[in-house]
Amino acid sequence: MANKVILVTDDDQDIRNMIKIYLQNESYDVLLARNGKETIEILESKPVDLLILDIMMPDMDGMETCYKIRDRWKMPIIFLSAKGEDMDKIMGLSAGADDYITKPFNPLELTARVKANLRRVEVFDRDTVNADITVTIDDLIINMDTHQVLLNGTEVHLTKTEFDILVLLATNKGIVFSIEKIYNRVWKDEFFITDNTVTVHIRKLREKLKDDYKNPKYIKTIWGVGYKVER
Repeated sequence: MANKVILVTDDDQDIRNMIKIYLQNESYDVLLARNGKETIEILESKPVDLLILDIMMPDMDGMETCYKIRDRWKMPIIFLSAKGEDMDKIMGLSAGADDYITKPFNPLELTARVKANLRRVEVFDRDTVNADITVTIDDLIINMDTHQVLLNGTEVHLTKTEFDILVLLATNKGIVFSIEKIYNRVWKDEFFITDNTVTVHIRKLREKLKDDYKNPKYIKTIWGVGYKVER
C-alpha cells in the first residue's frame, strides 16, 4: 500500500521543514508549498490525502486558499494559525477546514491530528462500502457512493467533515448523538470538553441545508442531550 501524501503549506521554511521531519518519521510522503498559489498548483498535479494549511500567509491567505480548494477537492484540511481565539477557529472551520491547531504547537500533537483525520476518512469509506448507497430525508438525498447531497434536486456542496456528520445522523435515524459521541465517531479521537468544533460544523451544515434551527426539517436539537435525524 502506498504511503499517504501530506501537503504542508506555510510561508515559514523552518516550520515547513520541521513538520516534514516529523511526518516522514511516521512514513508519510510530504510535499511542501510556500503559499496558496503553490498549494493549488500541487493539488492540480498530484493526489494529496491531507493538507496542513497556514492561515496567515501573504498574497492568498489560508482562508481564501481553503475556499478555492473546497470548490474542487475534499481531502481533510488542518489549519495552522497564530490566533487562538474562538472566533478565529470558527472562521477557519466555516471556511471548510476539518481541524485547527494553534501556533506554537507540539509537533507530536499535529502528527496525532493528522493520523486521526486520515483514520476518520479510512473508517468512513470502509463503513460505507456495504451501506445503502442513498439515504433520503424528506427532499434531501444523500449519496454515499458519490459523496453527493441533493436538496430539492440541487447539489449542496459539503466539506468532508460536514458530509460525515450528516451521514452519521442520517444512517442512524431516531438515535440522539451527543456532541462527544459525534466527535468520537467522526473524528475518531478523544473529545475535549471545551472544543466547540462539532457545534460549528453542525451550524454550518444547517446553513447549507437551509435547515431553520427553530423549526428544523433535517437535524433536530435535543436540548441538553445532542442531535438527531427523525425516523
